[in-house]
Formats: sequence, structure tokens, C-alpha cells
Amino acid sequence: MAHGQAQAVGSVAARTAPTFYASGFWRRAAGFGIDAAIILPVGLLLTWMAGAISGLDVPASRFRGLDFWLDLLLTSDPVTWGAIGLLAAIAVVYLLVFQVILGQTPGMRVVGARVIDVYGEAPSYGRAAARTAGYLACFATLGLGFLWAGFDAERRGLHDWISGTYVVRVRPPAVRKGPASVDKASEKGDS
Repeated sequence: MAHGQAQAVGSVAARTAPTFYASGFWRRAAGFGIDAAIILPVGLLLTWMAGAISGLDVPASRFRGLDFWLDLLLTSDPVTWGAIGLLAAIAVVYLLVFQVILGQTPGMRVVGARVIDVYGEAPSYGRAAARTAGYLACFATLGLGFLWAGFDAERRGLHDWISGTYVVRVRPPAVRKGPASVDKASEKGDS
């Protein structure tokens, strides 16, 4: 009898466990784009202000294409590396604060996604910090850590695996009604 009771309790627990739906690659990419649209203008403004206050500017050039910026990076121009460092610091603070306080960034909120840990709870400070460090690892791999989420069976990127988190939908996917699920009341009204 004790065995039967254990099965009944287990089946009740299984029925009450929450179900989460992993957020797909494109939804996550849209959220990332929205976050980038928030971070970049703020970061560029603060970088410009820091340059104006310190009197340091990016070296002058008539051509500002990809070659110019690669040359600045490869010659280790301190102004360029300082600007990159300041932008990275702003992004880290942005990501860490929103993931710790709300469990989602503004971009995630717009696309209907949030971050949870492996237990279905909001990420702890440590997990949020590990996730943010994972973002830096994703950028260090030239974005391959982000693309990983597009091919992973659990839809997790490198930063998710590092921190033990998932990005899930806030609302479950809508059930699509096909022609076989037409409401019977509407059929009677159409006659």
C-alpha cells in the first residue's frame, strides 16, 4: 500500500509541475536587437562624453570603413580600447541589473521571454553574473556562442550552458485552431 501511495503522490506532483516553453533563436535574436538598440546609443553617448572630458579623440581619417577600425584595433590604439572597454562595462551593468532584478532585459520583455534557472526560478546573483560573463565568452567566439542556441536541442546558447539557465516564453504558444475545431455555436448562428 505504501508503494501505491508513493505513486499517487508522484503523479500529483507531476501534474502540478509547471511547463516551460523554450524561446526560439529568432525570438531571442529580436530581444538582443532591442537591447543593442538601447545599449549602443547610451554607450556611444557616454563614450563621446568621456572623450570630450578627457580631450582624447579617435585619430582623424578621411576613410572610416572596416579597414580603418581594424587598423585601430590591431595597432592597439588606447582610445579605441578604452571606448570598447567602456561600452562593454555599460553592457555588463545593463545585463546584470536587469537579469538580477527582473529576470529579463527590456528586449526580452518586449518579445515575451524571460530567464529561469534549472529549477524554474529567477536566476540568482551568481547565475546572473555567470550568464553575463557568458555573454563576453559569446562575443569572444565572434558570436558563435549565440548561434549555438539555434542548433541546440534545448535552445540554449553558450552563456545559458555556462550559467545553468534557460530562456523561456512568458506566455505559452497559442494553440492554433484548424478547420476541424470550428465552434459549434457559430455554425448554428450562420444557418
